[in-house]
Amino acid sequence: MANHVLPDPSLTALGEAQCRELNRKFPYLDKVDLILASPLRRTLYTALLGFDTKIRRGLTVLAVPELQETGDLPSDTGSNPAFLREEFSDQPVDLHLVQDGWNSKQGRWSPDAKIVEERAREMRSMLKSRPEKEIVVVTHGRFLHFLTEDWAGSTKFDGTGWENVEFRSYRIDESSGKILMLETDASKARRSGSEKPLSQDEQIQLM
Repeated sequence: MANHVLPDPSLTALGEAQCRELNRKFPYLDKVDLILASPLRRTLYTALLGFDTKIRRGLTVLAVPELQETGDLPSDTGSNPAFLREEFSDQPVDLHLVQDGWNSKQGRWSPDAKIVEERAREMRSMLKSRPEKEIVVVTHGRFLHFLTEDWAGSTKFDGTGWENVEFRSYRIDESSGKILMLETDASKARRSGSEKPLSQDEQIQLM
């Protein structure tokens, strides 16, 4: 998205086409038990279009404010709940977690890095606590680095190493006493080929 001054923009025509292509090529569609998405309009539409086949079979997109983008630019600031409820009234989107103030970019929604880190920790805990086994998370490139604690390529694009509609696979790991998200070997191989992934120490140096 080129224009960051637009408030909570929707998808461009190119973005919609990319989402429809994702719906055609996503290899794990039959396994998906739950779809979570940031309540920003572009991520809600990404979820609806990118996983349309699964949604037509009965899944609902659950909007989760903790998944919102890290910055406070107009393009990274969500719409008021009443506006979202009206826009998505005829769509299978569950907005019950989206309450007044979620888009204030103040307090627990502040763009401050330490607060975003805490929000990411809360999100990892939420993912661990869910009963579903295969969960799709539709969120934003910069927040994904906080969520996964994987900072490789974080300066490659616009503050992120994630391309539009790129997907990766992770598993929850608690062997260290903390809740971690570890990328699966199959996911690394799919996107990196023979490229050697960064070590944990190298990841820390990038933070």
